[in-house]
Amino acid sequence: MQAAAYLDRIGYQGSLEPSAATLCQLHRAHLLTVPFENLDIRLGRPIALSLPMFYDKIVRNRRGGFCYELNGLFGWLLEEVGFRVTMLSARVYEQGRFGAEFGHMVLMVDTGEYLIADVGFGDSFLEPLSLETQAGDQQPGCAYRLTGPESGKRLERRLESKWAPQYVFSLTPRRLDDFTAMCQHHQTSALSHFTRKSVCSLATQTGRITLSNNRLIAAVDGQQTEREVTAAVEYRALLRNRFGIDLDEAAHIERLMAPGKTPG
Repeated sequence: MQAAAYLDRIGYQGSLEPSAATLCQLHRAHLLTVPFENLDIRLGRPIALSLPMFYDKIVRNRRGGFCYELNGLFGWLLEEVGFRVTMLSARVYEQGRFGAEFGHMVLMVDTGEYLIADVGFGDSFLEPLSLETQAGDQQPGCAYRLTGPESGKRLERRLESKWAPQYVFSLTPRRLDDFTAMCQHHQTSALSHFTRKSVCSLATQTGRITLSNNRLIAAVDGQQTEREVTAAVEYRALLRNRFGIDLDEAAHIERLMAPGKTPG
């Protein structure tokens, strides 16, 4: 880990004191520069749970990733600069129920108070949440809260007047290799939404921009626009110019633009 190169990747030049304020700035900087994306899965390129491989992909090759890659690497960075970090397993709320254990990774960071960090859930909170955030933490565009006991802390997001569950997690410490089976499931199962569609999504100062299969979706100040991307050359240009991703020539862009199961 070359922390200086990682900090340059996310455009961060601030304090490295292991404080809540520093964590907040690092978290925001990461989400504004490193996309949430599953392009390798849709291209049939295996993802292994390896911190050095995460580093090569995200820092050296200036790619994004999904939760295990993004939070795994971010946790490593935080430890390198002096934070105390614990990996936690979360169960994502989908289709009216919470899914399997290890379906998502989140981070608990001790800065004198316990904060929940998550740079790997796509459209979610820009700044870490206090573990005691029960009344609601208003962030740009949305509010979040954590409810429930330590054995089942639930992240909720306010949608209009209602609180909607996002995922549930316990405070049991986990290791990276604990997530191996679910990481493989997400890459290979026909039931995984990561094999059914491609996503590349990045927070912006005013909202979010997303490529979902062949749709370009832009949210600006609460207003959303959407249009079709019809050509592979335009898709490549969008990845390069809007997300900073320059895929190699061997990448089959058509696989990313159309829904369906990942090859092989």
